[in-house]
Amino acid sequence: MYNPHSLHAEEFINHQEIQETLAYANEHKNDAALLQSIIAKAKLRKGLSHREASVLLACELEDVNQEIYALAEQIKKDFYGNRIVLFAPLYLSNYCINGCVYCPYHSVNKHIPRKKLTQEEIRQEVIALQDMGHKRLALEAGEDPVNNPIEYILESIKTIYSIKHKNGAIRRVNVNIAATTVENYRKLKDAGIGTYILFQETYHKESYKKLHPYGPKSDYDYHTEAMDRAMDGGIDDVGIGVLFGLELYRYEFAGLLMHAEHLEAVHGVGPHTISVPRICPADDINPTVFSNGISDDIFAKLVACIRIAVPYTGMIVSTRESQKSRERVLHLGISQISGGSRTSVGGYAEAEPEEESSAQFDVTDRRSLDEVIAWLMEIGYLPSFCTACYRAGRTGDRFMALCKSKQIQNCCHPNAIMTLQEYLMDYASPHTKKLGERLIKNEIPNIPNPKVRELVMQHLQDIAKGERDFRV
Repeated sequence: MYNPHSLHAEEFINHQEIQETLAYANEHKNDAALLQSIIAKAKLRKGLSHREASVLLACELEDVNQEIYALAEQIKKDFYGNRIVLFAPLYLSNYCINGCVYCPYHSVNKHIPRKKLTQEEIRQEVIALQDMGHKRLALEAGEDPVNNPIEYILESIKTIYSIKHKNGAIRRVNVNIAATTVENYRKLKDAGIGTYILFQETYHKESYKKLHPYGPKSDYDYHTEAMDRAMDGGIDDVGIGVLFGLELYRYEFAGLLMHAEHLEAVHGVGPHTISVPRICPADDINPTVFSNGISDDIFAKLVACIRIAVPYTGMIVSTRESQKSRERVLHLGISQISGGSRTSVGGYAEAEPEEESSAQFDVTDRRSLDEVIAWLMEIGYLPSFCTACYRAGRTGDRFMALCKSKQIQNCCHPNAIMTLQEYLMDYASPHTKKLGERLIKNEIPNIPNPKVRELVMQHLQDIAKGERDFRV
């Protein structure tokens, strides 16, 4: 029985409800009157149900599809403006005891080098990341209670936050590790993490079992219920996602939105972020083996429909995607991207020899962070390294209240300008600095509050003189 308020995975991600939703969407995919009524509701910026959004995703009417794309772009602007938040992943260890068939870290892969960073190596990686200009990291690690216990993760977080190199500092550490206990989530909260991120991979339970033949991750219910335990452990912000290509994309889309609805229903706060990775090549993983791969057009429509259905959420796309693909979806809903990423264990302080690659997946967008920053500005976006909300306590329901009322821009836009100024002063190439100075000049008049505008202008001068870390 479908019940978004239930704490049991099979009830809040209910197979029968998804099947009925897909049948309903297919039946009404060309129902112009219904489609227009759903779009009218979406224009209220309050989101859509999984069933309503599934009808939009299935829509085959070209004129309506263009309305969907236009609305997604406008909603993205309304909630997040032209800001794009930058981050980098840091892989701590690829030791793993799971058997996930789509991931090269699976335990039976005997030819991938197994690596685990020491605290000194983490220190060197973080210095390298700071020297690039990064302020926000996403920690990644395989599931291995012997090699990667929670104590190792906690020690690593402490190390990262302790490093101040030149003007650099990591101000927010997000964590993407295996599903764990309420007690361990409490420890992560106490360690000062930002968002806890965990991808479902697939919401289709039978497919999940086949894709995860052994290891702790094979427990579908325990994995799917992880976000509830995380929030019970005091973590305000959680990030969800699926790996598109493992199962039928319409099924995953419905499941993803049902998960968001469940978090809203039970905790009063939906997902802080939704990620949209697609399966891609990696060591001993051939994506063509998986028969549910999606085209660029479908990928773009998925992003647009998620943005419309969950207007408040941050949306993330990684360097799995090409520059061309990322540019397309930036317009349709994406608000965070990685830049200058390495998907190997380490690899920032010293490039990893190709024959010793420990990468989880192949990076498609291989540009440096500076190149990504310049590109974003060239196509009309404001790169942001802001972490102010997290450090000012604007998390969970407090962030969502501001975001849903479209007030978050009154904080985020000025903070983005100031963090960009920091980047320009400390790390930018001459070309990027020139672009950034012009952009900041043009963005300052867009700060609506005159007192905030005046404060930002003062802080920009302070940053130019060497002071750092201002926020409103």
